[in-house]
Amino acid sequence: MVIKLETKRLILRKPKISDWKDIVEGCKDLEVAQNTVSIEHPYTKKHADLFISEVRKNWTKKNNDYVFFIELKSEKKIIGGIALHDIEKTNRIGQTGSWINKKYWRKGYITEAKVAVNEFAFNKLKLRKLWTTVFTNNRASRKVQESIGYKSEGKFRRHFLSKSTGIIHDANIYGLLKEDWKKKLPKLKKKLERKIKNDKK
Repeated sequence: MVIKLETKRLILRKPKISDWKDIVEGCKDLEVAQNTVSIEHPYTKKHADLFISEVRKNWTKKNNDYVFFIELKSEKKIIGGIALHDIEKTNRIGQTGSWINKKYWRKGYITEAKVAVNEFAFNKLKLRKLWTTVFTNNRASRKVQESIGYKSEGKFRRHFLSKSTGIIHDANIYGLLKEDWKKKLPKLKKKLERKIKNDKK
């Protein structure tokens, strides 16, 4: 099943083989890689090709995993990725995760992508809850989760190994209920609109 989500500035879509250059550009930065579990450092074309191949295979299955590449419309360029995975259909919950090229930090792109994915998860897949983890030292990502409406639900102690650094991290656990998302969405959309207007100036 192929799904494409679209926002004002972004297209969230299935990866193309030709996306490897953009993926390498974004993932080769240690400041990006060190905040993830799976991105290695140094990051090469070989890593990108393997990643794209695995993601494309998943798109051909009836699976519980959706990995979208984030394309910036104005540049026709992949600037990051966002995933909805480990979907439990019985419990109706799923896990989210994302990354973005450092050049595009602090412009609201991840928030914009998360709004689209959350709406897809809650309205199309009929999930009732999303959850995510963030390394405790990743202050920027913690702020993004909290601004979207995720609530702290505890901590994994010395739980995740970052392939890029070899460091084992503590991680905060965040959860977002569908009813809380509905309450948060109107204000979040207004805030995002202001961010988009300011970005155009």
